[in-house]
Amino acid sequence: MPIAARGRACPPAASRPRLAVFVKNGENPNYRAFLLGAARAAAAHGARILPQVPSTPDDPVEQAALVRRALREIRPDAILFAPADDRAMEGPVAELNAAGIPLVGFVNRMRGRFVSFVGADDEAMARAAAARLIAALGGAGRVALIEGPETAPTSRDRGRGFRAEIARHPGIVLLGSAPGRYLRRGGYAAMRALLAAHPRIEGVIATNDSMALGALDALEEQGRRALVVGNNGIPEAVRAVGEGRLLATMDYDGFRMGALAALAALRHLGGLPVPAEILLPAAVIHRGNHAAWLTPPEARPLPAWDAFVRG
Repeated sequence: MPIAARGRACPPAASRPRLAVFVKNGENPNYRAFLLGAARAAAAHGARILPQVPSTPDDPVEQAALVRRALREIRPDAILFAPADDRAMEGPVAELNAAGIPLVGFVNRMRGRFVSFVGADDEAMARAAAARLIAALGGAGRVALIEGPETAPTSRDRGRGFRAEIARHPGIVLLGSAPGRYLRRGGYAAMRALLAAHPRIEGVIATNDSMALGALDALEEQGRRALVVGNNGIPEAVRAVGEGRLLATMDYDGFRMGALAALAALRHLGGLPVPAEILLPAAVIHRGNHAAWLTPPEARPLPAWDAFVRG
Protein backbone atom coordinates (compact mmCIF):
# COMPACT_ATOMS: atom_id res chain seq x y z
CA MET A 1 0.00 0.00 0.00
CA PRO A 2 1.20 3.59 -0.58
CA ILE A 3 2.91 5.30 2.33
CA ALA A 4 0.65 7.87 3.94
CA ALA A 5 0.77 9.96 7.06
CA ARG A 6 -1.16 8.64 10.04
CA GLY A 7 -4.87 9.30 9.67
CA ARG A 8 -4.51 10.21 6.00
CA ALA A 9 -6.10 7.98 3.38
CA CYS A 10 -3.89 6.41 0.72
CA PRO A 11 -4.37 8.05 -2.69
CA PRO A 12 -6.37 6.34 -5.41
CA ALA A 13 -4.51 4.50 -8.14
CA ALA A 14 -4.74 7.39 -10.62
CA SER A 15 -2.92 9.73 -8.24
CA ARG A 16 -0.28 7.40 -6.84
CA PRO A 17 3.20 8.89 -6.86
CA ARG A 18 5.58 8.81 -9.79
CA LEU A 19 9.27 9.00 -8.95
CA ALA A 20 11.70 10.08 -11.66
CA VAL A 21 15.05 8.39 -11.01
CA PHE A 22 18.15 10.03 -12.50
CA VAL A 23 21.22 7.80 -12.56
CA LYS A 24 24.59 8.63 -14.09
CA ASN A 25 24.76 5.72 -16.49
CA GLY A 26 23.19 2.41 -17.34
CA GLU A 27 26.40 0.38 -17.61
CA ASN A 28 27.49 0.36 -13.97
CA PRO A 29 25.90 -2.68 -12.28
CA ASN A 30 25.42 -0.74 -9.07
CA TYR A 31 23.19 1.81 -10.81
CA ARG A 32 21.18 -0.99 -12.36
CA ALA A 33 20.78 -2.42 -8.85
CA PHE A 34 19.73 1.02 -7.60
CA LEU A 35 16.98 1.24 -10.22
CA LEU A 36 15.80 -2.23 -9.27
CA GLY A 37 15.67 -1.38 -5.57
CA ALA A 38 13.81 1.87 -6.22
CA ALA A 39 11.33 0.12 -8.53
CA ARG A 40 10.59 -2.66 -6.06
CA ALA A 41 10.18 -0.32 -3.10
CA ALA A 42 7.94 2.00 -5.12
CA ALA A 43 5.80 -0.88 -6.36
CA ALA A 44 5.42 -2.23 -2.82
CA HIS A 45 3.83 1.10 -1.88
CA GLY A 46 1.64 1.62 -4.92
CA ALA A 47 4.02 3.98 -6.72
CA ARG A 48 6.20 3.63 -9.80
CA ILE A 49 9.54 4.89 -11.03
CA LEU A 50 10.43 6.63 -14.27
CA PRO A 51 14.11 5.87 -15.01
CA GLN A 52 16.14 8.71 -16.54
CA VAL A 53 19.41 7.27 -17.85
CA PRO A 54 21.83 9.09 -20.20
CA SER A 55 22.78 6.96 -23.20
CA THR A 56 26.37 8.20 -22.88
CA PRO A 57 27.69 7.25 -19.43
CA ASP A 58 28.24 10.16 -17.04
CA ASP A 59 27.28 12.81 -19.61
CA PRO A 60 26.14 15.95 -17.73
CA VAL A 61 24.87 17.64 -20.90
CA GLU A 62 22.56 14.74 -21.64
CA GLN A 63 21.52 14.50 -18.00
CA ALA A 64 20.66 18.21 -17.97
CA ALA A 65 18.51 17.66 -21.07
CA LEU A 66 16.74 14.80 -19.30
CA VAL A 67 16.05 17.06 -16.31
CA ARG A 68 14.50 19.74 -18.50
CA ARG A 69 12.45 17.16 -20.37
CA ALA A 70 11.15 15.84 -17.06
CA LEU A 71 10.13 19.38 -16.08
CA ARG A 72 8.33 19.95 -19.38
CA GLU A 73 6.73 16.58 -20.01
CA ILE A 74 6.76 14.31 -16.96
CA ARG A 75 6.30 16.56 -13.91
CA PRO A 76 7.03 13.74 -11.43
CA ASP A 77 5.87 13.92 -7.84
CA ALA A 78 9.44 13.52 -6.59
CA ILE A 79 12.90 12.88 -7.99
CA LEU A 80 15.75 10.60 -6.93
CA PHE A 81 18.94 12.16 -8.23
CA ALA A 82 22.60 11.18 -8.70
CA PRO A 83 24.45 13.90 -10.63
CA ALA A 84 26.67 13.00 -13.56
CA ASP A 85 28.78 16.01 -12.54
CA ASP A 86 28.00 17.64 -9.19
CA ARG A 87 29.16 21.08 -10.32
CA ALA A 88 27.68 21.06 -13.82
CA MET A 89 24.30 19.93 -12.51
CA GLU A 90 23.84 22.77 -10.04
CA GLY A 91 21.86 24.81 -12.59
CA PRO A 92 19.42 22.02 -13.54
CA VAL A 93 18.93 21.13 -9.86
CA ALA A 94 18.16 24.79 -9.11
CA GLU A 95 15.45 24.58 -11.81
CA LEU A 96 13.97 21.52 -10.10
CA ASN A 97 14.07 23.37 -6.76
CA ALA A 98 12.32 26.36 -8.32
CA ALA A 99 9.62 24.04 -9.69
CA GLY A 100 8.98 22.76 -6.17
CA ILE A 101 9.66 19.10 -6.95
CA PRO A 102 11.16 17.37 -3.89
CA LEU A 103 14.54 15.73 -4.46
CA VAL A 104 16.28 12.86 -2.71
CA GLY A 105 19.98 12.66 -3.54
CA PHE A 106 21.92 9.43 -3.61
CA VAL A 107 25.50 8.21 -4.11
CA ASN A 108 26.96 11.60 -5.09
CA ARG A 109 26.38 14.65 -2.92
CA MET A 110 25.93 18.08 -4.47
CA ARG A 111 24.70 21.55 -3.67
CA GLY A 112 21.01 22.27 -3.88
CA ARG A 113 17.87 21.73 -1.83
CA PHE A 114 17.36 18.03 -1.09
CA VAL A 115 14.90 16.35 1.25
CA SER A 116 17.52 13.72 2.10
CA PHE A 117 20.74 12.12 0.90
CA VAL A 118 21.22 8.34 0.81
CA GLY A 119 24.78 7.07 0.56
CA ALA A 120 27.81 6.08 2.58
CA ASP A 121 31.03 7.52 3.97
CA ASP A 122 33.13 7.05 0.84
CA GLU A 123 36.36 8.30 2.39
CA ALA A 124 36.06 5.86 5.30
CA MET A 125 35.24 3.01 2.92
CA ALA A 126 38.32 3.78 0.87
CA ARG A 127 40.53 3.80 3.95
CA ALA A 128 39.16 0.38 4.95
CA ALA A 129 39.75 -1.07 1.46
CA ALA A 130 43.29 0.32 1.34
CA ALA A 131 44.00 -1.01 4.84
CA ARG A 132 42.94 -4.49 3.72
CA LEU A 133 45.35 -4.37 0.78
CA ILE A 134 48.19 -2.96 2.86
CA ALA A 135 47.75 -5.68 5.48
CA ALA A 136 47.81 -8.35 2.77
CA LEU A 137 51.06 -6.84 1.46
CA GLY A 138 52.58 -6.98 4.93
CA GLY A 139 52.83 -3.20 5.10
CA ALA A 140 55.30 -2.90 2.22
CA GLY A 141 54.92 -2.83 -1.54
CA ARG A 142 54.31 -0.80 -4.68
CA VAL A 143 50.70 0.10 -5.40
CA ALA A 144 48.73 1.97 -8.03
CA LEU A 145 45.31 3.63 -8.04
CA ILE A 146 42.61 3.38 -10.70
CA GLU A 147 40.21 6.24 -10.16
CA GLY A 148 36.76 7.26 -11.35
CA PRO A 149 35.92 10.58 -12.99
CA GLU A 150 36.81 13.80 -11.21
CA THR A 151 33.21 14.85 -11.79
CA ALA A 152 32.07 12.22 -9.24
CA PRO A 153 32.26 13.20 -5.54
CA THR A 154 32.48 9.49 -4.65
CA SER A 155 35.65 9.17 -6.72
CA ARG A 156 37.20 12.27 -5.20
CA ASP A 157 36.33 11.13 -1.67
CA ARG A 158 37.55 7.57 -2.23
CA GLY A 159 40.77 8.81 -3.79
CA ARG A 160 41.35 11.02 -0.77
CA GLY A 161 40.69 8.10 1.59
CA PHE A 162 43.03 5.77 -0.31
CA ARG A 163 45.83 8.31 -0.28
CA ALA A 164 45.35 9.10 3.41
CA GLU A 165 45.64 5.42 4.37
CA ILE A 166 48.67 4.88 2.12
CA ALA A 167 50.36 7.92 3.71
CA ARG A 168 50.13 6.20 7.11
CA HIS A 169 52.36 3.34 5.92
CA PRO A 170 55.91 4.37 4.94
CA GLY A 171 56.57 0.94 3.43
CA ILE A 172 53.90 1.50 0.75
CA VAL A 173 55.02 3.29 -2.41
CA LEU A 174 52.28 4.91 -4.48
CA LEU A 175 53.52 4.54 -8.05
CA GLY A 176 50.78 6.60 -9.65
CA SER A 177 47.16 6.64 -10.73
CA ALA A 178 45.16 6.34 -13.93
CA PRO A 179 41.56 7.24 -14.78
CA GLY A 180 39.12 4.38 -15.38
CA ARG A 181 35.83 6.33 -15.66
CA TYR A 182 34.04 3.89 -13.32
CA LEU A 183 33.71 1.47 -16.26
CA ARG A 184 35.17 -1.99 -16.80
CA ARG A 185 36.71 -1.07 -20.13
CA GLY A 186 38.13 2.04 -18.46
CA GLY A 187 39.70 -0.04 -15.71
CA TYR A 188 41.19 -2.36 -18.32
CA ALA A 189 42.73 0.56 -20.23
CA ALA A 190 44.01 2.18 -17.02
CA MET A 191 45.63 -1.07 -15.87
CA ARG A 192 47.31 -1.58 -19.23
CA ALA A 193 48.78 1.93 -19.02
CA LEU A 194 50.00 1.34 -15.47
CA LEU A 195 51.55 -2.02 -16.40
CA ALA A 196 53.36 -0.40 -19.33
CA ALA A 197 54.75 2.33 -17.06
CA HIS A 198 55.74 0.17 -14.08
CA PRO A 199 57.48 -3.20 -14.36
CA ARG A 200 56.61 -4.07 -10.78
CA ILE A 201 53.17 -3.48 -9.23
CA GLU A 202 52.16 -5.50 -6.18
CA GLY A 203 48.83 -3.90 -5.33
CA VAL A 204 46.02 -2.10 -7.15
CA ILE A 205 43.24 -0.06 -5.58
CA ALA A 206 40.24 0.71 -7.78
CA THR A 207 37.53 3.13 -6.72
CA ASN A 208 34.80 0.78 -7.95
CA ASP A 209 34.34 -2.89 -8.81
CA SER A 210 33.82 -2.43 -12.54
CA MET A 211 37.29 -0.91 -12.82
CA ALA A 212 38.75 -3.55 -10.51
CA LEU A 213 37.37 -6.28 -12.79
CA GLY A 214 38.82 -4.47 -15.80
CA ALA A 215 42.19 -4.34 -14.01
CA LEU A 216 41.99 -8.12 -13.46
CA ASP A 217 41.25 -8.56 -17.18
CA ALA A 218 44.43 -6.66 -18.07
CA LEU A 219 46.59 -8.41 -15.48
CA GLU A 220 45.43 -11.85 -16.59
CA GLU A 221 45.87 -10.97 -20.26
CA GLN A 222 49.50 -9.99 -19.66
CA GLY A 223 50.28 -12.81 -17.24
CA ARG A 224 51.08 -10.42 -14.40
CA ARG A 225 49.99 -10.69 -10.80
CA ALA A 226 48.95 -8.09 -8.25
CA LEU A 227 46.55 -7.94 -5.34
CA VAL A 228 43.48 -5.92 -6.36
CA VAL A 229 40.73 -4.36 -4.24
CA GLY A 230 37.55 -2.73 -5.48
CA ASN A 231 34.47 -1.07 -4.04
CA ASN A 232 30.68 -1.64 -4.38
CA GLY A 233 30.21 -5.35 -3.72
CA ILE A 234 28.59 -6.11 -7.08
CA PRO A 235 27.89 -9.84 -7.55
CA GLU A 236 30.60 -10.46 -10.16
CA ALA A 237 33.21 -8.86 -7.92
CA VAL A 238 32.00 -10.87 -4.91
CA ARG A 239 32.36 -14.07 -6.97
CA ALA A 240 35.90 -12.97 -7.92
CA VAL A 241 36.66 -12.53 -4.21
CA GLY A 242 35.46 -16.07 -3.54
CA GLU A 243 37.63 -17.36 -6.38
CA GLY A 244 40.68 -15.62 -4.95
CA ARG A 245 41.09 -13.37 -8.02
CA LEU A 246 40.04 -10.19 -6.21
CA LEU A 247 41.42 -9.59 -2.73
CA ALA A 248 38.44 -7.63 -1.40
CA THR A 249 35.65 -5.19 -2.15
CA MET A 250 33.35 -3.04 -0.05
CA ASP A 251 29.65 -3.43 0.63
CA TYR A 252 28.05 -0.48 -1.18
CA ASP A 253 24.62 -1.93 -1.86
CA GLY A 254 22.96 -0.07 -4.73
CA PHE A 255 19.78 -2.13 -4.37
CA ARG A 256 19.42 -1.13 -0.72
CA MET A 257 20.21 2.50 -1.49
CA GLY A 258 17.61 2.61 -4.25
CA ALA A 259 14.94 1.13 -2.03
CA LEU A 260 15.68 3.49 0.86
CA ALA A 261 15.84 6.53 -1.42
CA ALA A 262 12.43 5.65 -2.87
CA LEU A 263 11.02 5.12 0.63
CA ALA A 264 12.43 8.49 1.72
CA ALA A 265 10.70 10.22 -1.19
CA LEU A 266 7.39 8.44 -0.54
CA ARG A 267 7.51 9.19 3.17
CA HIS A 268 8.11 12.86 2.41
CA LEU A 269 5.19 12.91 -0.02
CA GLY A 270 3.06 11.25 2.67
CA GLY A 271 3.93 13.88 5.26
CA LEU A 272 6.14 11.59 7.33
CA PRO A 273 9.54 12.59 8.75
CA VAL A 274 12.69 11.88 6.77
CA PRO A 275 16.24 12.51 8.06
CA ALA A 276 18.48 14.84 6.09
CA GLU A 277 21.04 12.06 5.67
CA ILE A 278 20.91 8.27 5.57
CA LEU A 279 24.40 6.75 5.60
CA LEU A 280 24.55 3.00 5.15
CA PRO A 281 27.14 0.93 7.01
CA ALA A 282 29.83 -0.56 4.81
CA ALA A 283 31.79 -3.73 5.49
CA VAL A 284 34.89 -5.16 3.86
CA ILE A 285 33.93 -8.18 1.73
CA HIS A 286 36.72 -10.76 1.72
CA ARG A 287 37.10 -14.45 1.06
CA GLY A 288 36.15 -15.34 4.61
CA ASN A 289 32.75 -13.64 4.55
CA HIS A 290 31.89 -13.16 0.86
CA ALA A 291 29.10 -15.77 0.75
CA ALA A 292 26.73 -13.36 2.50
CA TRP A 293 26.88 -11.05 -0.56
CA LEU A 294 26.43 -13.65 -3.30
CA THR A 295 22.64 -13.23 -3.49
CA PRO A 296 21.91 -11.23 -6.67
CA PRO A 297 20.04 -7.92 -6.22
CA GLU A 298 16.86 -9.25 -7.81
CA ALA A 299 16.64 -11.95 -5.11
CA ARG A 300 17.34 -9.71 -2.12
CA PRO A 301 14.58 -8.70 0.30
CA LEU A 302 13.56 -5.07 0.50
CA PRO A 303 15.23 -3.30 3.43
CA ALA A 304 13.07 -2.26 6.34
CA TRP A 305 13.08 1.51 6.89
CA ASP A 306 13.38 1.16 10.67
CA ALA A 307 16.44 -1.08 10.32
CA PHE A 308 18.46 1.80 8.82
CA VAL A 309 16.74 4.94 10.09
CA ARG A 310 16.41 5.55 13.81
CA GLY A 311 14.03 7.96 15.46
